[in-house]
Amino acid sequence: MSITREQIRELAELQDTNGCAVSFYFQPCTPRNKAHKEDTILVKDLVREALHRVEDKSKKERARADMDRILRLSADLRSNGTHAKAVFACAAHNFWREYDLPAVIARTQLALDRHFHLKPLAQLLGASPRLGVVLADRHRARFFDLRLGELTEREGLFQPLSRKGRSDGYAGYDGGHAQRRVDDEARQHFKAIADALKQSLEKGVFEKWILGSQDAHRSQLEPHLHPYVSQALLGRFQADVAHISRDEIRSHAQHILEQWQTDRCQQLMGQVINEARSKGRGVTGLRRVLRSLELGEVQTLLIGEHFVAHAVECSGCGHLDAHVVNFCPACGRATKEIVDVGEAILPRVIHRDIETFYVKDDPEFDKVGNIAALLRFRTDNVEPIDAAVADRLIKQGASYPGRLRRFASR
Repeated sequence: MSITREQIRELAELQDTNGCAVSFYFQPCTPRNKAHKEDTILVKDLVREALHRVEDKSKKERARADMDRILRLSADLRSNGTHAKAVFACAAHNFWREYDLPAVIARTQLALDRHFHLKPLAQLLGASPRLGVVLADRHRARFFDLRLGELTEREGLFQPLSRKGRSDGYAGYDGGHAQRRVDDEARQHFKAIADALKQSLEKGVFEKWILGSQDAHRSQLEPHLHPYVSQALLGRFQADVAHISRDEIRSHAQHILEQWQTDRCQQLMGQVINEARSKGRGVTGLRRVLRSLELGEVQTLLIGEHFVAHAVECSGCGHLDAHVVNFCPACGRATKEIVDVGEAILPRVIHRDIETFYVKDDPEFDKVGNIAALLRFRTDNVEPIDAAVADRLIKQGASYPGRLRRFASR
Protein backbone atom coordinates (compact mmCIF):
# COMPACT_ATOMS: atom_id res chain seq x y z
CA MET A 1 0.00 0.00 0.00
CA SER A 2 1.08 3.64 -0.54
CA ILE A 3 1.95 5.80 2.45
CA THR A 4 -0.07 8.60 4.07
CA ARG A 5 0.98 11.60 6.18
CA GLU A 6 -0.44 9.99 9.31
CA GLN A 7 1.69 6.89 8.72
CA ILE A 8 4.80 9.03 8.19
CA ARG A 9 4.11 10.73 11.53
CA GLU A 10 3.90 7.29 13.13
CA LEU A 11 7.33 6.47 11.70
CA ALA A 12 8.76 9.78 12.93
CA GLU A 13 7.60 9.15 16.49
CA LEU A 14 9.26 5.75 16.95
CA GLN A 15 12.59 5.87 18.77
CA ASP A 16 14.65 2.81 19.73
CA THR A 17 17.30 3.51 22.37
CA ASN A 18 19.22 0.39 21.30
CA GLY A 19 19.62 1.76 17.77
CA CYS A 20 17.81 -1.16 16.09
CA ALA A 21 15.30 0.72 13.92
CA VAL A 22 15.75 -0.60 10.37
CA SER A 23 14.95 1.56 7.31
CA PHE A 24 15.05 -0.17 3.93
CA TYR A 25 14.39 1.51 0.57
CA PHE A 26 14.29 -0.58 -2.58
CA GLN A 27 14.65 1.12 -5.96
CA PRO A 28 14.09 -1.28 -8.89
CA CYS A 29 16.63 -1.31 -11.68
CA THR A 30 16.59 -2.70 -15.19
CA PRO A 31 17.88 -6.31 -14.99
CA ARG A 32 20.89 -7.25 -17.11
CA ASN A 33 19.75 -10.86 -17.45
CA LYS A 34 16.64 -13.02 -16.98
CA ALA A 35 17.78 -14.26 -13.58
CA HIS A 36 16.79 -10.94 -11.90
CA LYS A 37 19.39 -11.55 -9.17
CA GLU A 38 21.17 -8.17 -9.10
CA ASP A 39 18.77 -6.63 -6.56
CA THR A 40 18.91 -9.66 -4.26
CA ILE A 41 22.71 -9.60 -4.28
CA LEU A 42 22.73 -5.85 -3.57
CA VAL A 43 20.37 -6.23 -0.58
CA LYS A 44 22.51 -9.05 0.84
CA ASP A 45 25.57 -6.79 0.62
CA LEU A 46 23.73 -3.92 2.32
CA VAL A 47 22.57 -6.18 5.17
CA ARG A 48 26.09 -7.59 5.64
CA GLU A 49 27.63 -4.08 5.73
CA ALA A 50 25.01 -2.75 8.18
CA LEU A 51 25.54 -5.62 10.62
CA HIS A 52 29.32 -5.37 10.23
CA ARG A 53 29.22 -1.74 11.39
CA VAL A 54 27.44 -2.76 14.60
CA GLU A 55 30.04 -3.38 17.30
CA ASP A 56 27.66 -4.35 20.11
CA LYS A 57 26.89 -8.07 19.85
CA SER A 58 23.52 -7.87 21.61
CA LYS A 59 22.42 -5.01 19.33
CA LYS A 60 23.45 -7.04 16.31
CA GLU A 61 21.35 -9.99 17.45
CA ARG A 62 18.32 -7.75 18.07
CA ALA A 63 18.51 -6.44 14.52
CA ARG A 64 19.22 -9.77 12.82
CA ALA A 65 15.60 -11.00 12.77
CA ASP A 66 14.44 -7.92 10.86
CA MET A 67 17.43 -8.14 8.53
CA ASP A 68 16.67 -11.78 7.75
CA ARG A 69 13.06 -10.90 7.00
CA ILE A 70 14.19 -8.14 4.61
CA LEU A 71 16.47 -10.63 2.86
CA ARG A 72 13.52 -12.98 2.35
CA LEU A 73 11.45 -10.10 1.03
CA SER A 74 14.18 -9.08 -1.42
CA ALA A 75 14.06 -12.53 -2.99
CA ASP A 76 10.46 -11.80 -4.05
CA LEU A 77 11.13 -8.34 -5.45
CA ARG A 78 11.25 -8.12 -9.22
CA SER A 79 13.07 -5.46 -11.20
CA ASN A 80 10.12 -4.30 -13.28
CA GLY A 81 10.82 -0.60 -12.70
CA THR A 82 7.20 0.25 -11.78
CA HIS A 83 7.28 0.59 -7.96
CA ALA A 84 9.84 1.20 -5.28
CA LYS A 85 9.42 -0.31 -1.83
CA ALA A 86 10.00 1.06 1.67
CA VAL A 87 10.21 -1.16 4.76
CA PHE A 88 10.47 0.07 8.36
CA ALA A 89 11.08 -2.47 11.10
CA CYS A 90 11.95 -2.65 14.77
CA ALA A 91 11.60 -6.04 16.46
CA ALA A 92 11.90 -4.52 19.95
CA HIS A 93 8.66 -2.60 19.32
CA ASN A 94 7.05 -5.40 17.30
CA PHE A 95 6.99 -2.96 14.38
CA TRP A 96 6.96 -3.84 10.67
CA ARG A 97 5.56 -1.64 7.89
CA GLU A 98 5.79 -2.01 4.09
CA TYR A 99 4.85 0.72 1.60
CA ASP A 100 4.85 1.03 -2.19
CA LEU A 101 6.47 4.20 -3.55
CA PRO A 102 6.99 5.68 -7.03
CA ALA A 103 10.15 4.34 -8.65
CA VAL A 104 12.04 7.61 -8.11
CA ILE A 105 14.04 6.78 -4.96
CA ALA A 106 17.69 7.72 -5.50
CA ARG A 107 19.00 4.22 -4.81
CA THR A 108 18.43 1.03 -2.84
CA GLN A 109 19.61 1.73 0.71
CA LEU A 110 19.46 0.31 4.22
CA ALA A 111 20.06 2.03 7.58
CA LEU A 112 20.19 0.89 11.20
CA ASP A 113 19.75 3.67 13.77
CA ARG A 114 17.85 4.96 16.83
CA HIS A 115 15.13 6.30 14.55
CA PHE A 116 13.90 5.57 11.05
CA HIS A 117 15.64 7.34 8.17
CA LEU A 118 12.93 9.36 6.44
CA LYS A 119 14.77 11.64 4.01
CA PRO A 120 13.61 9.76 0.85
CA LEU A 121 10.01 10.12 2.05
CA ALA A 122 10.52 13.78 2.93
CA GLN A 123 11.85 14.43 -0.56
CA LEU A 124 8.75 12.80 -2.03
CA LEU A 125 6.14 14.22 0.31
CA GLY A 126 7.53 17.24 2.15
CA ALA A 127 6.20 19.84 -0.29
CA SER A 128 3.41 17.75 -1.82
CA PRO A 129 -0.08 18.89 -0.77
CA ARG A 130 -3.05 16.56 -0.74
CA LEU A 131 -4.02 17.04 -4.35
CA GLY A 132 -7.40 16.80 -6.07
CA VAL A 133 -7.96 16.68 -9.82
CA VAL A 134 -11.37 17.70 -11.18
CA LEU A 135 -12.61 17.15 -14.74
CA ALA A 136 -15.74 19.10 -15.70
CA ASP A 137 -18.06 19.82 -18.60
CA ARG A 138 -21.74 20.86 -18.87
CA HIS A 139 -23.07 17.44 -17.89
CA ARG A 140 -20.44 15.67 -15.82
CA ALA A 141 -17.77 16.16 -13.16
CA ARG A 142 -15.15 13.58 -12.22
CA PHE A 143 -13.17 13.88 -8.97
CA PHE A 144 -9.75 12.27 -8.40
CA ASP A 145 -7.11 12.13 -5.65
CA LEU A 146 -3.49 12.16 -6.84
CA ARG A 147 -0.95 10.94 -4.30
CA LEU A 148 2.57 9.68 -5.02
CA GLY A 149 1.71 9.20 -8.68
CA GLU A 150 -1.40 7.12 -7.92
CA LEU A 151 -4.69 8.42 -9.31
CA THR A 152 -7.83 7.37 -7.44
CA GLU A 153 -11.30 8.32 -8.70
CA ARG A 154 -14.00 9.31 -6.23
CA GLU A 155 -17.73 9.71 -6.72
CA GLY A 156 -18.58 12.34 -9.32
CA LEU A 157 -21.55 14.41 -10.46
CA PHE A 158 -23.76 13.89 -13.50
CA GLN A 159 -26.37 16.16 -15.06
CA PRO A 160 -28.64 14.30 -17.58
CA LEU A 161 -29.17 15.86 -20.99
CA SER A 162 -32.41 17.80 -21.32
CA ARG A 163 -34.77 16.99 -24.16
CA LYS A 164 -35.25 19.85 -26.59
CA GLY A 165 -38.53 20.49 -28.37
CA ARG A 166 -38.94 19.33 -31.96
CA SER A 167 -39.89 22.81 -33.15
CA ASP A 168 -39.18 26.42 -32.26
CA GLY A 169 -42.93 26.94 -32.00
CA TYR A 170 -44.62 30.33 -32.30
CA ALA A 171 -42.08 33.04 -33.18
CA GLY A 172 -39.30 30.83 -31.74
CA TYR A 173 -40.69 31.05 -28.19
CA ASP A 174 -40.58 27.29 -27.52
CA GLY A 175 -37.01 27.02 -28.82
CA GLY A 176 -35.85 29.93 -26.69
CA HIS A 177 -37.58 28.54 -23.64
CA ALA A 178 -35.88 25.14 -24.15
CA GLN A 179 -32.47 26.78 -24.53
CA ARG A 180 -32.97 28.82 -21.37
CA ARG A 181 -33.86 25.63 -19.52
CA VAL A 182 -30.68 23.92 -20.82
CA ASP A 183 -28.54 26.92 -19.80
CA ASP A 184 -30.13 27.03 -16.35
CA GLU A 185 -29.50 23.33 -15.80
CA ALA A 186 -25.86 23.79 -16.82
CA ARG A 187 -25.53 26.76 -14.42
CA GLN A 188 -26.96 24.67 -11.58
CA HIS A 189 -24.57 21.84 -12.49
CA PHE A 190 -21.51 24.12 -12.30
CA LYS A 191 -22.75 25.56 -8.98
CA ALA A 192 -23.01 21.99 -7.65
CA ILE A 193 -19.40 21.33 -8.72
CA ALA A 194 -18.27 24.53 -6.97
CA ASP A 195 -20.13 23.51 -3.78
CA ALA A 196 -18.56 20.03 -3.88
CA LEU A 197 -15.08 21.59 -4.20
CA LYS A 198 -15.75 23.91 -1.27
CA GLN A 199 -16.90 21.01 0.92
CA SER A 200 -13.87 18.89 -0.06
CA LEU A 201 -11.47 21.67 0.93
CA GLU A 202 -13.29 22.31 4.21
CA LYS A 203 -13.19 18.59 5.09
CA GLY A 204 -9.49 18.30 4.19
CA VAL A 205 -10.09 15.84 1.34
CA PHE A 206 -7.50 17.85 -0.56
CA GLU A 207 -5.49 21.05 -0.01
CA LYS A 208 -4.84 22.03 -3.62
CA TRP A 209 -6.56 21.07 -6.83
CA ILE A 210 -6.15 21.05 -10.62
CA LEU A 211 -8.89 21.58 -13.20
CA GLY A 212 -9.23 19.71 -16.48
CA SER A 213 -11.86 21.08 -18.88
CA GLN A 214 -12.53 22.84 -22.17
CA ASP A 215 -12.13 26.64 -22.08
CA ALA A 216 -15.88 27.22 -22.59
CA HIS A 217 -16.72 25.04 -19.57
CA ARG A 218 -13.96 26.54 -17.42
CA SER A 219 -15.35 30.04 -17.97
CA GLN A 220 -18.76 28.80 -16.79
CA LEU A 221 -17.42 27.04 -13.67
CA GLU A 222 -14.88 29.51 -12.26
CA PRO A 223 -17.31 32.40 -11.52
CA HIS A 224 -19.11 30.07 -9.07
CA LEU A 225 -15.96 29.15 -7.10
CA HIS A 226 -15.56 30.37 -3.52
CA PRO A 227 -12.50 32.70 -3.20
CA TYR A 228 -10.44 30.22 -1.16
CA VAL A 229 -11.30 27.45 -3.64
CA SER A 230 -9.93 29.68 -6.41
CA GLN A 231 -6.80 30.37 -4.34
CA ALA A 232 -6.20 26.62 -3.95
CA LEU A 233 -6.27 26.06 -7.74
CA LEU A 234 -2.75 25.14 -8.95
CA GLY A 235 -3.42 25.06 -12.68
CA ARG A 236 -5.56 23.93 -15.59
CA PHE A 237 -5.30 21.65 -18.61
CA GLN A 238 -7.48 20.97 -21.63
CA ALA A 239 -9.55 17.81 -21.25
CA ASP A 240 -12.47 16.03 -22.86
CA VAL A 241 -14.12 14.53 -19.79
CA ALA A 242 -15.64 11.59 -21.64
CA HIS A 243 -12.57 10.47 -23.58
CA ILE A 244 -9.38 11.40 -21.68
CA SER A 245 -7.40 8.43 -20.29
CA ARG A 246 -6.20 8.02 -16.72
CA ASP A 247 -2.57 8.17 -17.88
CA GLU A 248 -3.23 11.49 -19.61
CA ILE A 249 -4.90 12.88 -16.49
CA ARG A 250 -1.98 11.76 -14.32
CA SER A 251 0.61 13.17 -16.73
CA HIS A 252 -1.04 16.60 -17.03
CA ALA A 253 -1.62 16.90 -13.27
CA GLN A 254 1.89 15.73 -12.34
CA HIS A 255 3.45 18.27 -14.71
CA ILE A 256 1.39 21.11 -13.19
CA LEU A 257 2.27 19.98 -9.64
CA GLU A 258 6.00 19.79 -10.36
CA GLN A 259 6.00 23.24 -11.97
CA TRP A 260 4.14 24.68 -8.97
CA GLN A 261 6.64 23.08 -6.58
CA THR A 262 9.60 24.48 -8.52
CA ASP A 263 8.12 27.99 -8.70
CA ARG A 264 7.12 27.97 -5.01
CA CYS A 265 10.54 26.75 -3.91
CA GLN A 266 12.26 29.56 -5.85
CA GLN A 267 9.83 32.13 -4.47
CA LEU A 268 10.31 30.94 -0.88
CA MET A 269 14.08 30.80 -1.22
CA GLY A 270 14.22 34.46 -2.29
CA GLN A 271 11.78 35.44 0.47
CA VAL A 272 13.69 33.61 3.22
CA ILE A 273 17.06 35.07 2.22
CA ASN A 274 15.65 38.61 2.10
CA GLU A 275 13.83 38.15 5.42
CA ALA A 276 16.99 36.82 7.06
CA ARG A 277 19.06 39.77 5.85
CA SER A 278 16.55 42.20 7.33
CA LYS A 279 16.21 40.12 10.54
CA GLY A 280 12.58 39.44 9.72
CA ARG A 281 10.79 36.07 9.45
CA GLY A 282 13.74 34.22 7.99
CA VAL A 283 16.90 32.48 9.26
CA THR A 284 19.78 30.86 7.42
CA GLY A 285 22.57 28.51 8.48
CA LEU A 286 22.43 25.35 10.58
CA ARG A 287 22.81 26.92 14.03
CA ARG A 288 19.98 29.42 13.56
CA VAL A 289 17.68 26.87 11.91
CA LEU A 290 18.18 24.37 14.75
CA ARG A 291 17.39 27.04 17.32
CA SER A 292 14.23 28.08 15.46
CA LEU A 293 13.10 24.45 15.15
CA GLU A 294 13.52 23.97 18.87
CA LEU A 295 11.55 27.12 19.68
CA GLY A 296 8.69 26.10 17.35
CA GLU A 297 9.18 29.10 15.07
CA VAL A 298 9.56 27.29 11.73
CA GLN A 299 6.80 27.37 9.13
CA THR A 300 8.75 26.20 6.04
CA LEU A 301 12.13 24.46 5.87
CA LEU A 302 14.46 24.75 2.89
CA ILE A 303 17.35 22.32 2.77
CA GLY A 304 19.94 21.48 0.13
CA GLU A 305 19.28 18.19 -1.65
CA HIS A 306 22.77 16.95 -0.74
CA PHE A 307 23.13 18.84 2.56
CA VAL A 308 25.17 16.93 5.17
CA ALA A 309 26.50 18.40 8.41
CA HIS A 310 27.68 17.20 11.81
CA ALA A 311 25.88 18.05 15.05
CA VAL A 312 25.25 16.57 18.48
CA GLU A 313 22.04 15.32 20.05
CA CYS A 314 21.37 15.20 23.77
CA SER A 315 20.62 11.71 25.06
CA GLY A 316 18.24 13.22 27.60
CA CYS A 317 16.13 16.11 26.25
CA GLY A 318 16.86 15.55 22.55
CA HIS A 319 18.37 19.03 22.06
CA LEU A 320 20.27 19.34 18.75
CA ASP A 321 23.31 21.61 18.66
CA ALA A 322 25.50 22.65 15.73
CA HIS A 323 28.44 22.99 18.13
CA VAL A 324 30.04 19.58 18.72
CA VAL A 325 30.12 19.60 22.53
CA ASN A 326 30.28 16.70 24.98
CA PHE A 327 27.49 17.89 27.24
CA CYS A 328 24.09 19.37 26.46
CA PRO A 329 23.95 23.14 27.07
CA ALA A 330 20.23 22.84 27.87
CA CYS A 331 20.15 20.05 30.48
CA GLY A 332 23.80 19.06 31.03
CA ARG A 333 23.53 15.42 29.94
CA ALA A 334 25.95 13.67 27.62
CA THR A 335 25.58 14.19 23.87
CA LYS A 336 25.99 11.88 20.91
CA GLU A 337 27.53 12.99 17.62
CA ILE A 338 25.27 12.91 14.56
CA VAL A 339 26.84 12.53 11.13
CA ASP A 340 23.79 13.67 9.15
CA VAL A 341 21.85 16.35 10.99
CA GLY A 342 19.58 16.78 7.97
CA GLU A 343 18.23 13.31 8.68
CA ALA A 344 18.10 13.83 12.46
CA ILE A 345 15.81 16.87 12.29
CA LEU A 346 13.19 15.14 10.14
CA PRO A 347 11.18 13.47 12.96
CA ARG A 348 10.38 16.83 14.54
CA VAL A 349 9.84 18.46 11.11
CA ILE A 350 7.33 15.73 10.18
CA HIS A 351 5.69 15.72 13.62
CA ARG A 352 5.02 19.46 13.35
CA ASP A 353 3.87 19.18 9.72
CA ILE A 354 6.46 21.71 8.55
CA GLU A 355 6.41 22.30 4.79
CA THR A 356 9.77 21.11 3.45
CA PHE A 357 11.52 21.82 0.15
CA TYR A 358 14.74 20.18 -1.01
CA VAL A 359 16.73 22.66 -3.07
CA LYS A 360 18.81 21.34 -5.94
CA ASP A 361 22.28 22.79 -6.50
CA ASP A 362 21.87 26.57 -6.21
CA PRO A 363 24.87 28.93 -5.80
CA GLU A 364 22.89 31.59 -3.92
CA PHE A 365 21.48 29.05 -1.48
CA ASP A 366 24.92 27.52 -1.02
CA LYS A 367 26.26 30.90 0.14
CA VAL A 368 23.84 30.95 3.11
CA GLY A 369 24.72 27.43 4.27
CA ASN A 370 22.36 25.26 2.21
CA ILE A 371 19.73 25.33 4.96
CA ALA A 372 17.19 28.02 5.81
CA ALA A 373 13.72 28.49 7.27
CA LEU A 374 10.76 30.80 6.92
CA LEU A 375 9.34 31.51 10.38
CA ARG A 376 5.81 31.79 11.71
CA PHE A 377 7.13 34.33 14.21
CA ARG A 378 10.51 35.38 15.56
CA THR A 379 11.14 35.27 19.29
CA ASP A 380 13.97 37.77 18.96
CA ASN A 381 11.21 40.35 18.69
CA VAL A 382 9.29 39.06 21.73
CA GLU A 383 9.80 40.43 25.24
CA PRO A 384 11.57 37.89 27.51
CA ILE A 385 9.21 36.18 29.94
CA ASP A 386 9.65 36.45 33.68
CA ALA A 387 11.57 33.60 35.34
CA ALA A 388 8.62 32.87 37.65
CA VAL A 389 6.34 32.54 34.61
CA ALA A 390 8.87 30.19 33.01
CA ASP A 391 8.91 27.97 36.10
CA ARG A 392 5.11 27.86 36.11
CA LEU A 393 5.07 26.83 32.42
CA ILE A 394 7.64 24.13 33.14
CA LYS A 395 5.49 22.72 35.95
CA GLN A 396 2.55 22.65 33.52
CA GLY A 397 4.52 20.46 31.12
CA ALA A 398 6.24 22.87 28.72
CA SER A 399 8.74 21.12 26.45
CA TYR A 400 12.50 21.67 26.58
CA PRO A 401 12.61 23.10 30.14
CA GLY A 402 16.35 23.78 29.99
CA ARG A 403 15.93 25.85 26.86
CA LEU A 404 12.96 27.70 28.37
CA ARG A 405 14.97 28.61 31.48
CA ARG A 406 17.83 29.92 29.32
CA PHE A 407 15.37 31.97 27.26
CA ALA A 408 13.76 33.40 30.41
CA SER A 409 17.13 34.38 31.89
CA ARG A 410 18.28 36.44 28.93
